[in-house]
Amino acid sequence: MDGIEKITARIQSDAAAELQQLRQQTDEQVKAIETQAQLQAEKERDEILARGRKAADERLERLKSAAQMERRKLELAAKQEVVSEAFEKTLEKLCNLPDEDYIKLLTALILKAVSTGREQVIFSQRDRNRIGKQVVVAANEALVKDVVPELPEALSNSKVGSFLGKVVNSTAAQITGTGLLSLSEETRPIQGGFILVDGPVETNCSFETLIRLKREGLEKETAQLLFP
Repeated sequence: MDGIEKITARIQSDAAAELQQLRQQTDEQVKAIETQAQLQAEKERDEILARGRKAADERLERLKSAAQMERRKLELAAKQEVVSEAFEKTLEKLCNLPDEDYIKLLTALILKAVSTGREQVIFSQRDRNRIGKQVVVAANEALVKDVVPELPEALSNSKVGSFLGKVVNSTAAQITGTGLLSLSEETRPIQGGFILVDGPVETNCSFETLIRLKREGLEKETAQLLFP
């Protein structure tokens, strides 16, 4: 029995030693795996953080670029609005000139725009009632004056001279075919200015049209004056 006990004890001792060695090896392997896993996790974490930082930086740059573009759009829209207001103010001032100045301005524009001197002049309803007749008369007188010699000053300042001047002008207009502008019964929905009609041909000299045509050439200059 002593021999068997010794053998059993030896086996148990060897088994315990082997088990201890196996446990130690297992612990070492586990630690190695844990260390490798930790290193891999840290590496992946760093890669994820780097990608995240890169993505965040790219996103931030895109947002900055979009914000700058939006700001430029808003600034441009604001500038265009101010420029538009400047032209609208100009239109408003032209339409609200005192009658005397307004008549002179329209007369001068008609003299530049006429081609035959026999056109009909169309105004807005407001302008036709207010100054239409005066403008047409003034324009006709200016057209005829270019083709009729002036009466002596002493005669032209008298009532007879004034009457004679009208007769001469009327006769000259009929003979020369100019100074025969007429005030049209028709009106148009324009804010100011006029429209000349000669048969099928129309010449739009409304202030809205004139300002719109001038705006293309003046808009840059106007913007530079408003936003130096």
